[in-house]
Amino acid sequence: MTKIWANIGKLEKGTRLVRVSEAGGLRWGRLEEESKGEFVKLLDADLNPTGEKRGTANLKFGTPIDPVKIWCIGLNYLAHAKESNMEVPDEPCVFMKPQTCLAAHGEPVKIPSWTGRVDYEGELAVVIGKACKNVDESKALDYVLGYSCFNDVSARVLQKKDGQWIRAKGFDTFGPFGPTLLLTKELPGSSVLTTRLNGAIVQKSHFGDMIFSVGAVISHLSRFATLEAGDVIATGTPSGVGPVKPGDSVEISIDGVGTLKNPFVEE
Repeated sequence: MTKIWANIGKLEKGTRLVRVSEAGGLRWGRLEEESKGEFVKLLDADLNPTGEKRGTANLKFGTPIDPVKIWCIGLNYLAHAKESNMEVPDEPCVFMKPQTCLAAHGEPVKIPSWTGRVDYEGELAVVIGKACKNVDESKALDYVLGYSCFNDVSARVLQKKDGQWIRAKGFDTFGPFGPTLLLTKELPGSSVLTTRLNGAIVQKSHFGDMIFSVGAVISHLSRFATLEAGDVIATGTPSGVGPVKPGDSVEISIDGVGTLKNPFVEE
């Protein structure tokens, strides 16, 4: 595992790393564009080019990495805190999701019939590239490997009932992630996250609107826990969250990163 993080770190800045399903397994690749559309250049196990190329139309994607831990930040946009009738936090609100919550791009999110209202939450995901502890905010981005898309799917009735959020946000498939990992230390604050529900825009926000920046979040987490290479941090959702039901489709796009799309079905 250590070797793969080191190899990823050697890839050039701006690479959009993906994993695609072929011959019963996942293969690494680089998502690129040409005049005819997007395609994937396949890489070997050590992330060297193989010379093979695939169009994306019929590809099945996996998550871009297998997270070590999944950290999540709640109430990190002022407007979202207000729409949730919650006080604006004076420090990042931290919770976690289990690895079993993950769903890849295109994979159905399964809603059990007994959960009550379920909401989408489009988010920017940060992937840590090397271990860190007690990191100063000014140096925190040095530990970032890259960025991806995340959907912090949440069962609202259970979230309010339980008080703590692990059950409401920890269902199998309640964490769509991917499909791309953009390798860069920092995204511009002007970069936009857009969430679409059945094609209609329901969330749209700049990352400059975050209450706590990516660097501030990394620094805060590292004060009490060692962050490891492969940790994923979902940095919070902007305003515009709303219910989703079986038959719906949610699409999360981030400038320069990519688009994560998942159908919702009844379990």
